[in-house]
Amino acid sequence: MPLQFHRVFDEMQIWSANSGGYSFTISFFESLSGPGFRRTSGYVASWCPQGRGPIKITGSPFRSFEEAEAICDAMLKNLVSE
Repeated sequence: MPLQFHRVFDEMQIWSANSGGYSFTISFFESLSGPGFRRTSGYVASWCPQGRGPIKITGSPFRSFEEAEAICDAMLKNLVSE
């Protein structure tokens, strides 16, 4: 079953989902000169096992939310199959 992301804050573009003891986060970063987070523009995806620190998913930032979401689903599938 795909992860169900929900928006964490109204003011910031951060989404979160949990499944199988893992947490996933997708954050949208504006350009270096824009408002909000400042780094390379795009959607950064990360995951963490319960009780540990976050791990950035290789390939971030992604061009779209849908691409980041699909990568998180693939990472979850890989994690639970190990």
